[in-house]
Amino acid sequence: MKKLLIWVYAGITILLMIWGYYQAIYVAPNDAMQGEIFRIIYYHVPSAAVAFVFFAISLAGSIGYLAFRQNSPIKAQVADAWALAGAEVGVVFCTVVLTTGPLWGRRAWGIWWTWDARLTTTLVLWLIYASYLLLRRFAAGPQMQTLAAVLGIFGAMDVPIVYMSNRWWRTQHPAPVFGGSQGSGMDKSMVGALMWNMAAWFAWGMFILILRFILERQHQKIAAAEAQAALEA
Repeated sequence: MKKLLIWVYAGITILLMIWGYYQAIYVAPNDAMQGEIFRIIYYHVPSAAVAFVFFAISLAGSIGYLAFRQNSPIKAQVADAWALAGAEVGVVFCTVVLTTGPLWGRRAWGIWWTWDARLTTTLVLWLIYASYLLLRRFAAGPQMQTLAAVLGIFGAMDVPIVYMSNRWWRTQHPAPVFGGSQGSGMDKSMVGALMWNMAAWFAWGMFILILRFILERQHQKIAAAEAQAALEA
């Protein structure tokens, strides 16, 4: 039954990705000022939004691990698995953001990169969570998960700064499309393509997140069994 649900979900995700691509490339009109290069927004913005969601999942898992590590080890390990999975998938989507952004910037600004507030805070966010993953990969010992949880919480504090950066400071990055100043927004003919790609990328991310969580829980159980066997020996 679980395998069937996984295959059904995977099929729905693939269909959403195909439909989102069709909407972004063939249905949505060109931007009057930017032309074809504007279509990057249908991948750049959903990637950023989904990265924020998964970093929030990592934050919740990190807090859960610290809350349960003394009184409920099993719950703590489950929370830690969510923290790791959220951070890994979040980094993937954040990498897409840092790739598609410069592709657009090269055409729109004439440069690949500029050290404005939005770009810099996004790069810092990526570096923090890349450091988190390196810590999880190469550090050892009983304090590794605790240190990783603290680093994960610290990294999540940068998410609202990234989101608010082009509201708090003058940046070269475009103004907020939604929730910005008067007159901001997107033409109705473009909103549908953006929403379909939001759904598609979120569905794909959730699929990878769940698989990564399951794999991490299996690794935890194997490690616990090996440690128990070593104690008994």
